[in-house]
Amino acid sequence: MTESILAVPEHIRKEQEEATFEAQLPKPVGYRVLVALPEVEEEYEGGIIKAESVRKREYIMSIMGLVIDMGDLAYKDESRFGENSEPWCKVGDYVMFRMNTGTRFTVSGKEYRLMNDDSIEAVIDDPRGIYHV
Repeated sequence: MTESILAVPEHIRKEQEEATFEAQLPKPVGYRVLVALPEVEEEYEGGIIKAESVRKREYIMSIMGLVIDMGDLAYKDESRFGENSEPWCKVGDYVMFRMNTGTRFTVSGKEYRLMNDDSIEAVIDDPRGIYHV
């Protein structure tokens, strides 16, 4: 018996990959926040290619990221944030945090951090040009 191999249409393959990716991302619980780290740029603004050691250092020393998801209790602890306080950040915000904050992990080659809500130190309107010193 011969099996035919059918090519999966590109749009269906992408939908399947996205569904798998979404299923692999952990859902923050409690007061945790899920943050995606930005990709390190390959070149400086003038077009000069960065050395591998520089790119690796920038990646490891990441101090900002994009809020992807938040647990249902994030920023709701009145003893830590006060009564009727507003959340410090929301999904879609770029945020700043300490270099070693949170649990680091990768999904499909992209790094994420799962951190406590009070680990967020600032919201960043435009993250371009901000680097760890």
